[in-house]
Amino acid sequence: MITKIIIALLLLFIPFAGKCQQDTSGGYKLVWADEFNKNGAPDSANWKFESGFVRNNEDQWYQEQNAICRGGKLVIEAQRVHLANPGYTPNSTNWKQKRQFINYTSSSINTRGKRSFQYGRFIMRGRISTDAGLWPAFWTLGIEKPWPSNGEIDIMEYYRNMLLANIACGTEAPYKAKWYSNNKKLNTFKANWSKKFHTWRMDWDQNAISLYVDDLLLNHVELKNLVNQDGSQFNPFMQPHYILLNLAIGGDNGGDPSNTKFPKRFEVDYVRVYQKN
Repeated sequence: MITKIIIALLLLFIPFAGKCQQDTSGGYKLVWADEFNKNGAPDSANWKFESGFVRNNEDQWYQEQNAICRGGKLVIEAQRVHLANPGYTPNSTNWKQKRQFINYTSSSINTRGKRSFQYGRFIMRGRISTDAGLWPAFWTLGIEKPWPSNGEIDIMEYYRNMLLANIACGTEAPYKAKWYSNNKKLNTFKANWSKKFHTWRMDWDQNAISLYVDDLLLNHVELKNLVNQDGSQFNPFMQPHYILLNLAIGGDNGGDPSNTKFPKRFEVDYVRVYQKN
């Protein structure tokens, strides 16, 4: 009986050990992680919340109560609601103010001002809902300069049946990005793909950025090509970046959520950052 227990424990440990060895291959060492093992709100030492209507004409109102840690996972839940928009201004032309009602709520959390990293291996294990209108993302932004001159890396982004891996830098026009994008149609993956957890990874050093899902390379861009095209010679990927996790709905890219049944979830098992000495 004791022998059987020992064997069972070894079988549980070996995959974990193998995964850790893979994560640290190439001389990487863990420098920060959130395993979401404490029930309740996300750890305020790591994460802050966005609030309200934020970007991209998206349909959701971001609020803290839609993100909770339970069972060793972060759960960001999108809900369909009908609430008054506290910022509503009749006859306004501002997209955030002209909406009389809030039709969806969700959460967006980030490590800005709390945790930022320059170079490394960034890993997120998670499960995303892929129904119409949903727009989950695991991404980073640089700490200096306005978007997109601060640099954006979409390690995981999904919308309209596409899994995307994007990198953006600035151009001579304010708020206009130069994109280096790649995407995979979801139907190129195995059936029931969205019902399972997957691992997204970024390897980023002073030479290049490589983006993966389940060790499949989705995008690779050399840093020499990512200098802002505004004459400043500033490379936004030679500065620290902070991490964002969010579940958006609709907006410029998300698609039409009207026929999707809510609530929907973006579940995160862990986020880890590794660096070389």
